[in-house]
Amino acid sequence: MVRPRMFDEEQAVDAAMRVFWASGYEATSTQALCAATGLGRSSIYNTFSSKRALFDLALHRYMEQTTSAQLELIRRDDLPIRERVWQILWRAVEPDPGDPSGCLVVNTVVELGPTDPELVEILDRDHAVKLTALADAIRAAQATGDVDADRDPAALADYVYVVLGGLRVAARRGAPAAAQQSVIEAALQAF
Repeated sequence: MVRPRMFDEEQAVDAAMRVFWASGYEATSTQALCAATGLGRSSIYNTFSSKRALFDLALHRYMEQTTSAQLELIRRDDLPIRERVWQILWRAVEPDPGDPSGCLVVNTVVELGPTDPELVEILDRDHAVKLTALADAIRAAQATGDVDADRDPAALADYVYVVLGGLRVAARRGAPAAAQQSVIEAALQAF
C-alpha cells in the first residue's frame, strides 16, 4: 500500500526554486534541497525522480511567476510606456525582499545554455512572449504619440530585455543601486 504524501509538492518546488536561483543548478546539492524543502533525500527522489526534474519544475515555476508579472505590467495601458519599462527594469535593481539577487532564467542560460539546447529553446519561447507583448505595447504608444513612430518596436523591446539581463547580472555581483539607476535612465532615453 502506497503511503499518502505528507507534504505540499508546490511548496517544495517553490523552496527548491529559491535554492537553484541563489546557487545555480550545479552548485545546488541534494542536501541543500533537503534542507530547503524539509524533505528527506528519498522523498525528493521518489516525488521528483531526479535533481534535474525538480530543477525543471522550479524553473518553469519561476518563468510562470516572472512572465505573468511582467505581462501584467506591460499590458497596463493606464501607465505610460516609459513608466512600464522603468518598472520592469527597476525590479532588477530592487527585487522583492527575500528574493535571491539576479534572475534564475539568466543564471540558467549562462550555466546550462551552452550544453542544453532543449532548455534554451524553452527559455527562448518564454522570452518571445514577453518581447511580443512589449513590442505591441510600444506600437500602441506610438499610435498615441508617446513613442516616436520611426522607432522599431521589436528592436526597442529587445533592447529593454537586453538591458534587463545586464541589470540582473550586475545585481548578482552586488552593483550599487545608484549605478543601476543611471543605466535605467540611459535606457529610457531610447523612448
